[in-house]
Amino acid sequence: MIIVIPTLSIVGINNYIVSSTKDYIQSDIQKEYDCILVLGAGVRNNAPTPMLRDRLDVAIALYEKGYAPKLLMSGDHGTETYDEVNIMKQYAIDAGVPSEDIFMDHAGFSTYESVYRARDIFLVETMIIVSQDYHLYRALYISKQLSVDSIGVSATLRDYVGQSSRDFREVLARIKDFTWCIFKPEPTYLGEPIPMSGSGDQTNDIEI
Repeated sequence: MIIVIPTLSIVGINNYIVSSTKDYIQSDIQKEYDCILVLGAGVRNNAPTPMLRDRLDVAIALYEKGYAPKLLMSGDHGTETYDEVNIMKQYAIDAGVPSEDIFMDHAGFSTYESVYRARDIFLVETMIIVSQDYHLYRALYISKQLSVDSIGVSATLRDYVGQSSRDFREVLARIKDFTWCIFKPEPTYLGEPIPMSGSGDQTNDIEI
């Protein structure tokens, strides 16, 4: 019984997060949103990982179709030697997106913090979240709990090495973020607002 109850709770929370958000993963987009949020997924040798590259490619295609006027690159730039967001921004610039239309959240250390900061720092009210399917459920759940009007667009374009391990970690991450969405702690860093109505170059910390 001691083992069964926690197991049922884990299964129940995971099923609830998936079932309550699956209808918000869409391909037929009906309106324009404030921005397209791209969640970081690692960089190697100054280039996006295959998973992150797929997220970027999907987000850039949505931007080019006019579904949002801005891209928000959110990832880990917690040290000088690890910088997801500048690599993400440069990838989009190389694809033809103007620098001023690309914002960077240098303190998107987790999915929860990325969504929270999108709302409170970048003043986002509506957004398209781009990630792989397994991750979108949690990102959308957080967004709904933080009262951000969001849909998700899948960037699952291939099979990814190590996905079974990610799926296991995602189960635990959903439990964590389910709890965080109850208490709604502030992210690691907050600061002055940087409205998406301005230029993304406000978020540059190096010469682009």
